[in-house]
Amino acid sequence: MSDRRQRLLDYLAENDGWTTSGQLADRLGVTTRSVRSYVTAAKSAAEPLDIIVSSAEGYRLNRDAYAAWVGQRSGDSGGDRLYRVVRQLNETPDGLDVHELASALFVSESTVEADLRKARPILDECGLTLRRQGSRVSVQGTEENRRRLVSRLFRAESARGFVEVERIQNEFGSVNLTAFKTDLLDLLGAGGYFVNEYGLDSVLLHVAIAVDRTLKDLVPTDAAATVPPQGELAPGILDLLDRHFAVTLSGADLEHLVMLLTTRVITPGHDLQAHEQTEQLGLTDDVAFVREVARRASERYLIDLDNDEFAVRLALHVRNLVARARVSSYSRNPMTRSIKTSYPMTYELAVFIASEIQRKESISINDDEIAYIALHVGSHLERQSRREEMVTCTLVFPNYYDIHLMMLRRLEAALGDEVRVDKIITRTDIDRAEIDTDLIITTVPALALGDSTVLVQTFLTDDDIDTIRRAVRRVRRQQRRRQLKDELLLYFSEELYVRNLSARDEVDMITQLGERMLAQGIIDEPYIAGAIERERMSSTAFTDTVAVPHSMLMSANRTAIAIAVNDHPMDWGENRVNVIALIAFSSSGRNSFQTIFDQFVEVFSERDEVQQLIRGSVSFSAFIEELVHLMDS
Repeated sequence: MSDRRQRLLDYLAENDGWTTSGQLADRLGVTTRSVRSYVTAAKSAAEPLDIIVSSAEGYRLNRDAYAAWVGQRSGDSGGDRLYRVVRQLNETPDGLDVHELASALFVSESTVEADLRKARPILDECGLTLRRQGSRVSVQGTEENRRRLVSRLFRAESARGFVEVERIQNEFGSVNLTAFKTDLLDLLGAGGYFVNEYGLDSVLLHVAIAVDRTLKDLVPTDAAATVPPQGELAPGILDLLDRHFAVTLSGADLEHLVMLLTTRVITPGHDLQAHEQTEQLGLTDDVAFVREVARRASERYLIDLDNDEFAVRLALHVRNLVARARVSSYSRNPMTRSIKTSYPMTYELAVFIASEIQRKESISINDDEIAYIALHVGSHLERQSRREEMVTCTLVFPNYYDIHLMMLRRLEAALGDEVRVDKIITRTDIDRAEIDTDLIITTVPALALGDSTVLVQTFLTDDDIDTIRRAVRRVRRQQRRRQLKDELLLYFSEELYVRNLSARDEVDMITQLGERMLAQGIIDEPYIAGAIERERMSSTAFTDTVAVPHSMLMSANRTAIAIAVNDHPMDWGENRVNVIALIAFSSSGRNSFQTIFDQFVEVFSERDEVQQLIRGSVSFSAFIEELVHLMDS
């Protein structure tokens, strides 16, 4: 099956509802006619199973039929056959006969020869070579590179999803990992370690490979010599391996597993205070560096990262990150895409921190590792974030003993997290216009006029509480709509808005939008160069439909956005986007911009909303009105 047909199936698999041919065409970079042909071809290949359902609303995957078809395909495709050929060659030190291999696979010898040609670059990538002597072929290379090949093949097969224990279990039938994982977690917890669950399954893959090859007696004698284990983890791991698999790994294997655990999965000190962790784990220099980076980030992004626990946790993570990066052994993060889409400002802050680490350590940090930094930053910001601003209220009702105090206590007990009573008025001869508050709650019918006033009973009932709660939501909505338009107009302008701006590539688009800002005196040439440099580090396509290029320099004269809204998408990194928003940041405008920016990107996470915005943005004023409507929704 062609790559684009498989991508079509993958995209349908990611969505639960209907997907139109236009949406698929945008995603694949083809015409709707091509989409229809891909659907027809995919359905034909899966007959008699009906894997794609079609209707006037578009296409949807029949998940049960698709799962059955995928199961049937196992071992039938050329890719699966190549996988089996390479695995057999890797596990047969004496090599394989091409004629016998073709017969066993029920294919022609020319097909096997073609598979061997495809296998060469895979083997080369892992430091192995394919040797040919007559009709016999064999793989030559070290034990370490043979294991790298197994891992590489497994990861290629699992590239579209999280590498789970069950998948590894199915691949290595002789290795039971579930109970081993449970006991390993207990061992790590008892040792006082934080555990990164995302990295653990990746390490279990290496455990499975090592155990499987040892049990099959595929490890060379010189590599199997036991080396006395080093470090506090090694004895416990040796004991677990013996109890679960009745196997003793070589010293090299054990050392490798301990290294993987310490750099990918665990950080010590979850039961220590921040200052104790710093002292006992030798983190003084690491924490000092993180604090300095956090200080610069706080100045640049106007947020508070001054926290002892945050500095120590991030320092532990950075220490392991640097160790991984030095050997180009990065941890895969299955949440990278969702973090970039849902928390763009947090991700951008993580990019800044990663750039500082790269500069100091002379390493390269990829998107997955940046997303892990974003998890640290995001969890810290969430813990320290203040609750949403409450709606202010004034209580107005005639004075009678302490009845007003009874109402106040009832109101605070029911809505204490949503409203704040600023004033209690016990007279009725007042001018309502003089009351400066978000909401008036009163027992006086004559005062109960307008959306910002709620009429209640003398003794608050449950219905009264529900009515007040609805009024609070209504007030917040009205406030938000007023604020949104005013705030958007601080950053967008008609001079920086353009429809259907064509560009050759990302650099050309950034340059064109940057020149418009340059003409307005908002930025200078170095800012455009900085935006291009930032783009090359990590794509700023935070969703499938919008890219937000920018520089990490905050040298703009004011914070502003130059935006292109295009009917037809353009390639941007691995995405195809219709909207490109070049952002210029000034040091004074970053804080007020953050909330707007997060909401702006959120709008573009829903393709239907994006299409509505594109269709409705026939002018700048229409664009602003449509954007306010979608952000408010």
